[in-house]
Amino acid sequence: MHFLDDMALFVEVVKARSFTKAADNLDIPKSTLSVRIHKLEDAIGLKLLNRTTRKVEVTEVGQLYYEKAINIIEEAHLAHIQLTEMIANPQGVLKVLVPVDFAIHIIAPILAEFSERYPHIQLEFDLMPRKVEQVGEHFDIALCHERPQDSTLVAHHLSAFSGGIYASARYLQQYGEPKNLNDLTKHECIRFHTEFNHEWHLMKGKEQQRISVLGQYHSNSMEMSLTLAAQGLGLAILPEIMAQHAVEKGQIKRILPQWHTAEMNIYAITATRILPRKTQVFLELLQEKLKAG
Repeated sequence: MHFLDDMALFVEVVKARSFTKAADNLDIPKSTLSVRIHKLEDAIGLKLLNRTTRKVEVTEVGQLYYEKAINIIEEAHLAHIQLTEMIANPQGVLKVLVPVDFAIHIIAPILAEFSERYPHIQLEFDLMPRKVEQVGEHFDIALCHERPQDSTLVAHHLSAFSGGIYASARYLQQYGEPKNLNDLTKHECIRFHTEFNHEWHLMKGKEQQRISVLGQYHSNSMEMSLTLAAQGLGLAILPEIMAQHAVEKGQIKRILPQWHTAEMNIYAITATRILPRKTQVFLELLQEKLKAG
């Protein structure tokens, strides 16, 4: 069964894209690693890696072998973890990378229940804007609204939601309520920093319209836009999931409710498909709560 050990070594070389780095990570001589990979290629009868003095490139066959091999290695690793972790009592530190808006409106509402279910899991949240590619290296799981560019990461689809136009009663009393999309051009609109922040792209059934809007305030935070709207400083496009609580408290109301934005997806990103129990139960509760709405 030596080929299983060599398979694991091959996976580490592909991850590192370097024999030197992989050997350092594995704490074995580079020469030993090179010999083992050569033996694996000889046993398979195919070239898995192209080696140059500067880098290691995976062949087409090597990529196929890697995708199969990493699942086998991960499953074996998980079996070991689950036996030692005691599946019924997950524990440890779970490091979560999440945008601040998601943290407030998606994560925070489920934490009391999560802590009650899993009191031995400690949660560490990083709310700074970072690349999800750091998952696996510095974080166990990350939340974002786009699939990662790194194809080795795993995207778990959690939910999708659209946005609507919201304003406070104070603002509407002072400036009136828009009756149609063209009326938006006469109002103070709180714009979110995007490539098209001077336009609001809205749809109703199959009809789509882009409306040019103006306003004193720009923000790259949905939470900031919500706060400004609640204070009566303008109209804001907000995701329904983030506006719901403020609507229930009477801080804002939805206007032109037949119009909405395109759906935004929420993904949980992990480094592998096979997850430690602490990550798995966190992901499962997120899926459960978002599915329930």
